Amino acid sequence: MTETQHAPLRDDPGRAGDAVPAIELAGVRKEYHAHGETVPAVRKVDLAIGQGEFFSLLGPSGCGKTTTMRMIAGFEEPTAGEVYLHGESVTGVPANRRDVNMVFQSYALFPHMSVFENVAFGLRRRRTPKAEIAERVAAMLEIVDLAGREKRRPAELSGGQQQRVALARALVNRPRALLLDEPLGALDLKLRQAMQVELKRIQREVGITFVYVTHDQGEALTMSDRIAVMNDGLVEQLGSPREIYERPATKFVAGFIGTSNLLGGEAVEGGAGQAVLRHGDGGRIVALLGDGRSVTAGDAVELTVRPEKMQITADRPDDGLSRVPGRVSEVVYLGTSTNYNVTTDGGAEVVVFVQNAMNAEDVARRGDRVWLSWEPQHSYLLGSPE
Repeated sequence: MTETQHAPLRDDPGRAGDAVPAIELAGVRKEYHAHGETVPAVRKVDLAIGQGEFFSLLGPSGCGKTTTMRMIAGFEEPTAGEVYLHGESVTGVPANRRDVNMVFQSYALFPHMSVFENVAFGLRRRRTPKAEIAERVAAMLEIVDLAGREKRRPAELSGGQQQRVALARALVNRPRALLLDEPLGALDLKLRQAMQVELKRIQREVGITFVYVTHDQGEALTMSDRIAVMNDGLVEQLGSPREIYERPATKFVAGFIGTSNLLGGEAVEGGAGQAVLRHGDGGRIVALLGDGRSVTAGDAVELTVRPEKMQITADRPDDGLSRVPGRVSEVVYLGTSTNYNVTTDGGAEVVVFVQNAMNAEDVARRGDRVWLSWEPQHSYLLGSPE
């Protein structure tokens, strides 16, 4: 099936830069009251989600991401702030009057109904003509790759197929946005990875805004146009998957998205564009500063470096590189790569990923003295959430 076989359900869906966002949250807060105490679930969220965008809310359990989605859907009302759909405030508007649909981890399919009847359910409630129901259901089942399975019941389908039925049932009503709350959580790892690719394909074909809630950073990186990383009711960083992975804004984001090495040191040189840090005896870290940031000599600085950006050698690296001496504490062979755990002379625990070439030997052994080095642009200074 190619992406050009089906027209989008929405004419000319915009992208994330459109003047009127598909979904906008302005100063949204949500508080609960229990046992005489006020419990903040969402502290203050400002988001603008573009039309036709695949947008993910990512974070650990209890960070506020599902509560944020439920406020978009209308299942929860914000304590403060406004929710807008396509430029119109829907704060106080009940869920059944908002032009969005929601897909949950529990697919909630009707077990006594066929695939066709499950997908057609919403259309029948709207008294859509039979001929139109047949046409729209058939087109949607083809998009989700279930054509020919119209007469089967949910119990006769795999978990991935049931998930596609739930998607088709939500999309056949042509909502302006689809909200997905951890919809792949019940699937095994291999099927979940396959469905990530399928979900992105389906979203491109139908052209509808998807808002996806997940605690799985791999899912978010795989599918999203943009990601909002949430922690303790706040959005700590908002950006593309590459921006969030390569340039994490906070210590939390650096640790939550993939594997990251956290290094600290005292700035011995500073300025508006570059800082040089001392890390242990002989360690010299060069960091490029972005976004108008500056560092003054004497400042204590924390930064992050991704493990695959580092090189590990026995000899002292060139002066133009960041370099830190240390000792190998563990070597772990993983097939495609070897991981080296290194304790730096400055006291940091660092991991380095080395891609395995054909017939390659280990670059170091446990107990060896080594140098770690990397390009200055891969040292990214960490800040605090706003």
